[in-house]
Amino acid sequence: MRVSCVAIVIWFLVFLFFSYSKNGFVDSRVLHHRTITSASNSNTFLTQDELWFNQTLDHFSPYDHRQFKQRYYEFLDHFRVPNGPIFLKLCGESSCNGIVNDYISVLAKKFGAAVVSLEHRYYGKSSPFKSLTTGNLKYLSSKQALFDLAVFRKFYQNSLNVKLNRANAENPWFVFGISYSGALSAWFRLKFPHLTCGSLASSAVVLAVYNFSEFDQQIGESAGPECKTALQEVTQLVEQRLSSNGRALKTLFGADELKIDGDFLYFLADAAVIAFQYGSPDELCSPLVEAKKADKDLVEAYATYVKDYYLGKFRASVKTYNQQHLKNTVPGEEDSYDRLWWFQVCTEVAYFQVAPANDSVRSYHLDLCKNVFGEGIYPDVEATNTYYGGTKIAGSKIVFTNGSQDPWRRASKLVSSPEMPSYTISCHNCGHGADMRGCPQASLNLEGDARNCSSPDAVEKVRQQITEHIDLWLSQCQDTGRGYL
Repeated sequence: MRVSCVAIVIWFLVFLFFSYSKNGFVDSRVLHHRTITSASNSNTFLTQDELWFNQTLDHFSPYDHRQFKQRYYEFLDHFRVPNGPIFLKLCGESSCNGIVNDYISVLAKKFGAAVVSLEHRYYGKSSPFKSLTTGNLKYLSSKQALFDLAVFRKFYQNSLNVKLNRANAENPWFVFGISYSGALSAWFRLKFPHLTCGSLASSAVVLAVYNFSEFDQQIGESAGPECKTALQEVTQLVEQRLSSNGRALKTLFGADELKIDGDFLYFLADAAVIAFQYGSPDELCSPLVEAKKADKDLVEAYATYVKDYYLGKFRASVKTYNQQHLKNTVPGEEDSYDRLWWFQVCTEVAYFQVAPANDSVRSYHLDLCKNVFGEGIYPDVEATNTYYGGTKIAGSKIVFTNGSQDPWRRASKLVSSPEMPSYTISCHNCGHGADMRGCPQASLNLEGDARNCSSPDAVEKVRQQITEHIDLWLSQCQDTGRGYL
């Protein structure tokens, strides 16, 4: 996903979206970053005990009855036996190594809920195939994933009934998701309203977008004038040094392996995105603004941020930006998720962050999809939005939440309605999924602790509204005597 030069667009330059003549490109591909789920200790997860069941490979074929093993988790410590609700927490586009101990644990305590979580097909250990060739990826889609959830829900409810020695009982179910899994949460309620009492769609990217220029606009607003100026200058200096001594520049950033200049620029842009996306704008802006005021080398200041924060504290990987890495067809819990998510990007949702009035980027994005996956692979965003409705989703009992600093919020549903309320948490470091994760998110806050948010009251206010909706919708389910609507 690269963009060519539109130097006159000031807010576009803001953000290290390095848009320049030969190699211009840039956007953030990251939605749910691996560091939020990969840490492994007893406090980070409610449980990491793996469970398995047999999932249908192709839900849309009446003839193909193949199955694969799909991983899931359950946490029953707070479950009010036998009629407590079941909270289905959706895993997204990365390995699902357990049920993360974020704000859902607080909600489970309050409502006496069991918490279950299903790993997304193909990701982590839930791969149907031993090779991730393009042909084998044809069953990787949000549509198949939604049917996975429906099948799993039936399986788990039946299993619970057997454990409790009862028949045909239905607990009330509520679905939770953040980012892409937030979109899945909204879409599951849309497509299977009889299987859930409601959904929380946190930072839910429900709108598939080919030219996602609004992403940059949000970054420009979030950066502020001083940080904007510093980033503009870094952009210009990086372009100059890349042309004069690219090898030394890449070494400075610890990115020698990125032989393609465009991949290197992509890496630098994502490093800036993450600061805003995950609630740590000061990690990026403070050292740059200070370096500019002191007349120090801004490129070196940015390189320090990238190495110390993005590669260090945030634990990003340089190889993620190597196109050759995207061609790796060997499944792996962590190493393969880049290729898998790119396949979904190239076939369903796009989210190509580009500058306005810049059509030349189209050929690059399509070339990347073609280069990595072969002929005929491109994102049909119109079909995706027709199927789900985009921001005009015609669902009910879905609560949408977003952080004010999160650039992805422009692909979420921001307009509130009685059946689908939408709330934006406004604060200096309220990013992606702040309602569930707290802030910042480079290291996970247990139980979604909001005390480090610049406005904890703003987070708690939205959490109270979420709780009220869950309470109401669960009670309406129980009033039917069936456990669902």
